[in-house]
Amino acid sequence: MSKENDVQYVAELLRGCIELGMREGASFIDARAELCTTFYVELSNGVVTAIKQGIERGACIRVLYRGSWGFSTTSVLTRESLVNCVRSALKAAKALAVRARAEHRVYTLPSCEDYVKASLALDPRSVSTSEKVRDLLEYHREIAREGYVKSVIARYSDEVGAKVYVSSEGRSIVQEYCYTWFHTWVVGREGPVVASVRDSKGTIDGYTLWRKWPQHEIATVVKERLKKQLRAKTPKGGTFPVVLAPEVVGTFVHEAFGHLAEADLTLSGSAIRDKMGKKIASELVTIVDDPTIPGAYGTFKYDDEGVEARKAFLIEKGIAKELMVDREYAAKLGTSPTGNARAESYRVWPLIRMRNTVLLPGDYEVNELFEGIEFGYYLVSVRGGQANLDGTFQVGIQEAYEIVNGEVGDPVRNVSISGNTLDTLMEVDAVAKDFDISYGRCGKGQTVLVSDGGPHIRVRRIVVGGEAT
Repeated sequence: MSKENDVQYVAELLRGCIELGMREGASFIDARAELCTTFYVELSNGVVTAIKQGIERGACIRVLYRGSWGFSTTSVLTRESLVNCVRSALKAAKALAVRARAEHRVYTLPSCEDYVKASLALDPRSVSTSEKVRDLLEYHREIAREGYVKSVIARYSDEVGAKVYVSSEGRSIVQEYCYTWFHTWVVGREGPVVASVRDSKGTIDGYTLWRKWPQHEIATVVKERLKKQLRAKTPKGGTFPVVLAPEVVGTFVHEAFGHLAEADLTLSGSAIRDKMGKKIASELVTIVDDPTIPGAYGTFKYDDEGVEARKAFLIEKGIAKELMVDREYAAKLGTSPTGNARAESYRVWPLIRMRNTVLLPGDYEVNELFEGIEFGYYLVSVRGGQANLDGTFQVGIQEAYEIVNGEVGDPVRNVSISGNTLDTLMEVDAVAKDFDISYGRCGKGQTVLVSDGGPHIRVRRIVVGGEAT
């Protein structure tokens, strides 16, 4: 193994950069390096259309000088390149300091040394390309058997490696990681009706995806969902009671509320900017951003600023409690950091991002949520969602059913829900005991892997898109 692939050697080089920057007048410096391998394969209708394999090596240096930041990156992990990187970051910070109007501060932490190993049941790097392709083809065979299935796209990727973090406080952290991801998009047709369904799965413990969700199980769920969409009716438009399944709850919690509680967006004018400490939801609602959920995408010990990741209680029993922050916003708001600073790669500055954003379970049995609903909708799976800082949101649904006299009825298609986030949270009147999470990607200028979820919940009133009545 070359020295550039040895994380301890890279950490030593980064510590040298820290010492250099401090000697030249910086008040704070941190450095991040990443060393990983990547793999990606795509199938379109049973044909391999792309295979990509790569090695990522690089580092970034962040310098605080007289209240101004400087940032520089390099893809070469040598002493000379890293010295040039720290000097470039210092030069940028010093240039900004001359004309800076605002002084940046950072929340400092005690010294810490740690090595966090990834616990892998099967390292994806030990699995051959042919085996990964064969496993994906097995999924295609399972789903393409039905005549109504007209198009299947399936993608698999994995990333395995380590992150190194060093700071001028004396923090030196190595954190191994592994992500695998599977995504499918299936289109079906019966007569004039065309429908599509998508699904995603992920793991953080190695090449275990097909053990946890065998190909035939994923294919069965997707085929059934597609068949129901093809034969479903159009929903009535209007305001109705709904029962939301965990996948829909997760998307709502992430898209409609989670972004409002990212401190940089909160202070930019989100709907909860002046709501901290106030009641903004039903007392049945507790929403947390939790980096400790086993097996979830946003589970890790340290964030990309070397901060110990802790659970952030965004809403506790209906009360807005805290925001997700990074080091700078923790200093600005006078709070402790939550470990929510995440970067897509070493090439970019870490931003305040969600990890695993979930609504915590309650005391109801799932079947109790349907009781008393004369007519409403059961929303099971999402097609996508979006939200605005003013609290308005819209979520597309790809699997839904009518609820008639307390019973789940006929499937409906082309459903969407919309409204105001805080109004909707106030309408939650039952939260079940169950719990599940989903796996996805979140974009905020950068893309990071996240999980979200929760239990089944009941909302008394929500706007459902469909035919006007």
